Amino acid sequence: MNKQHNYNTLDDYLKAKYKQKVFKVALNGNFTCPNRDGTISKGGCIFCSSEGSGEFAGKRGTPLKDQFEEVKNIISIKWPNSLYIAYFQANTNTYGPIDKLKSLYYEAINLDPNIVALSIATRPDCLSNEVIALLSEINKIKPVWVELGLQTTNEATAKFINRGYDNNVFYDAVAKLRKESIDCIVHIINGLPHETSSDMLKTIEDLNRLDIQGLKIHSLYILKNTPLEAMYENNEFSLMSLDDYVAITAKQLVLLKPSIIIHRISGDAPKDSLLAPLWGLKKFVVMNELDKYMRIHNIHQGNEYNKKQE
Repeated sequence: MNKQHNYNTLDDYLKAKYKQKVFKVALNGNFTCPNRDGTISKGGCIFCSSEGSGEFAGKRGTPLKDQFEEVKNIISIKWPNSLYIAYFQANTNTYGPIDKLKSLYYEAINLDPNIVALSIATRPDCLSNEVIALLSEINKIKPVWVELGLQTTNEATAKFINRGYDNNVFYDAVAKLRKESIDCIVHIINGLPHETSSDMLKTIEDLNRLDIQGLKIHSLYILKNTPLEAMYENNEFSLMSLDDYVAITAKQLVLLKPSIIIHRISGDAPKDSLLAPLWGLKKFVVMNELDKYMRIHNIHQGNEYNKKQE
């Protein structure tokens, strides 16, 4: 942990490992999701947009090379010698024929000689043995990270948000990936409807029992044209304030294993479709408030976890 943050950031991890600046380049592999196409459901998770959380990925249907070069050209103006992580972000990026997956993944890792890893966002119920074997094959060439959208370990909340799988599916997926030495990064959301602070802290305690390498923590935000929008407009639940989000996130970090890398501490909400909370647009404000809170309270990631191990 550096002096700026009292938790393990992805930026620090990458700088220590690669000794230079590393950027994730979000790509769109033109995937759909079984929670949208009717295999599981047609509604998707109640907070998810029609873009499948891929608002900042490339344009659907555009060749990967063009998507990558567009981002690289912008980055290289300021950081001409950067390294890159190819990141399949939008929708469920292991949901498709194995031939399509193999073609896209190999194309991605060969887009540029400065690509150092492949990151794939997916669902734990879309990781067949055949897919895991493919990921393991690529992991021997370049590191593969698999990002899993868990959101919460509260089964009642999972049903409410229409997640579409139970916790055992998630636990099984993590075990299979780790057996192949593939890094697991988990997404969770703070402030889901009807969740208490105890629920959010329990999610961390449950994750501590698993062999995961990274964590993304998001605040809940309301996007237009999602099932969550109607619930919010009907005052069926309330959103967290920035202060509440910072306080619960700090408590989670204190409970969390100190070795786990924090890939994100606040979600990137698309400005044009965000309804609330508006503080969700101010990513650096959220980060700065969390840093300030942890410094004032003299707490660090893993403080409570370490005490429990003593």
